[in-house]
Amino acid sequence: MLKTYLRLLGFVRPVEKYAIPYFFYSLLYALFNSLTFLLIIPILNTMFDANFAFERVDVLPPLEINKEYMTTLFNFTYCRLFDEYNPSNVLLLLAGVTIIISLLSNLFRYLCAWTVENMRTRTLQSIRNQMFERVTDMHVGFFSDQRKGDIISKITSDVNVVQFCITNTLQVVFREPFLIIGYLVMMIAISWELAIFSALFLPVVAVIIGSIVKRLRHPARTSQQRLGEMVSTLDESLQGIKIIKSFNATDYVRRKFYSINADFSRLMLSMARRQQLASPMSEFLGISAVGVILVFGGSLVMKGALDPGGFIAFIAMFSQITRPVRTFIDQFATINQGLAAGERIFSIIDAESEVVDKPQAVDLKEFRHNIEFRNVHFSYDDSREIISGVSFEIKRGQTVALVGPSGGGKSTLSELLPRFYDPTSGDIFIDGRPLRDYRQESLRDHMSIVSQDTVLFNDTIENNIAMGKQGATHEEVVRAARVANAESFILESPEGYETNIGDRGSKLSGGQRQRLSIARAILKNPDILILDEATSALDTESEKLVQEALNTLLSEGRTSVVIAHRLSTIYNADKILVIDHGRIAEEGTHTELLARNGIYAKLIEMQSFD
Repeated sequence: MLKTYLRLLGFVRPVEKYAIPYFFYSLLYALFNSLTFLLIIPILNTMFDANFAFERVDVLPPLEINKEYMTTLFNFTYCRLFDEYNPSNVLLLLAGVTIIISLLSNLFRYLCAWTVENMRTRTLQSIRNQMFERVTDMHVGFFSDQRKGDIISKITSDVNVVQFCITNTLQVVFREPFLIIGYLVMMIAISWELAIFSALFLPVVAVIIGSIVKRLRHPARTSQQRLGEMVSTLDESLQGIKIIKSFNATDYVRRKFYSINADFSRLMLSMARRQQLASPMSEFLGISAVGVILVFGGSLVMKGALDPGGFIAFIAMFSQITRPVRTFIDQFATINQGLAAGERIFSIIDAESEVVDKPQAVDLKEFRHNIEFRNVHFSYDDSREIISGVSFEIKRGQTVALVGPSGGGKSTLSELLPRFYDPTSGDIFIDGRPLRDYRQESLRDHMSIVSQDTVLFNDTIENNIAMGKQGATHEEVVRAARVANAESFILESPEGYETNIGDRGSKLSGGQRQRLSIARAILKNPDILILDEATSALDTESEKLVQEALNTLLSEGRTSVVIAHRLSTIYNADKILVIDHGRIAEEGTHTELLARNGIYAKLIEMQSFD
């Protein structure tokens, strides 16, 4: 718990930039706020004490912490401003002092709030940036194990909870303690006997509210988990709304969402009940304490040990001191919730990231000769081996096709090339140098991937294509679209290249989305092209257009790795590798493999390489 808290504070950098100003603002706010209540004494004495006699003070005595000194200070100030005593002048001066002190108190209160807000905003920015950076650095397998909605919940909801855990630290350390100390000092200055008697009630308030706060930690953590589940369910439902409706599964999805939402609401109500109980409980205890103090303080007044003005000022201060005590304890409830959210945030930050570059990694400036897989093995998280002892070579300009039964390891093999993963053992070489020796960014600058699952963004057609090359001109985008057989449908769109294609390209057909993906690859003009079943989900007409675009892309001397299940895609490949159970079962050209009458020949006969 302490470790999580200290790590969260690490996001506030530099902490002294906020803590030092807040310290002084809080100190001055507490001082002037306390003085406001102390002014009640001379006001009441001047207006209601028939025996009140003004004492002229021309020399200010040494500083003392008691109400007599405050009266002396006020009389000294009055004598410096006025020649003779007049109750109206006293009230005028008191009103002016009260206004000035109130102004200063609220000014420093505002500066405290602004400092916290500044820290909160910058801290949120830092946390979100780091979390998004970590998420984008994660290896591809991470997203197979995590629900997207849960990740979104951590970056949004959990971060919002954590912010108060961090910002409330300043209030817990500075503002509320300063207010409590300020009130206590002023109360002691009025009557130390009554102050000691009153202080006996503050631990009681603290213990009762603290017991309520302690019970909030577990519901807070559980509610954040339920919120993640609810966001995930919402995300999945929106993404799959067509499937849900087509299977008449709306009621099923609703029941699932209702159940999670009901559980989440129950937890929130449980937390709210305990949080809301703290305030009335502390107020009740405070009022009860005031009732007891009225008896004890009244006896002091009747004995002459305390004047009426001081007694009323004391009561006013005591009624106020329960507020910072309550706030001080309430902050711990927020901090507890923040710690629970912080643990979820660190589950992302501490997750295993994408394979990292070596410190001495170099740039791949030009791909010249070949790609070579040497005895490559790969498995996910020490589980079953997906790739086992694969070795083959791809010369520059060649097209190598990977075919075989589903689950054989074809896609995994292709994902090792851009270093989405590193081999468990063995290695992959480009121009005789291991992939691990190259910087990932420079390596991927030479590659493009066109897959069955086309990834487009809620943006214009032009911006989706231009993602393939930073700084691309409109003419270059048009040229790429023309080569990809995409220009015809683009020009028919409402706003041409400026048409927004909707979430994940929902306004386009499957073939249109795929052609935009190919246009993006063409614009990049990569040395190495990876096609992962790029036409498998298309209808015949769309496949024909996309295949023509792919043939154009492949015919320009690029080194290509093609994963396909249709003969038309791999018929002319320079080399075909049949991958079965993570191994190369057969290798050769289309003609050679047909002659062997093995796995490849059977797949051709079935026309299904899925």
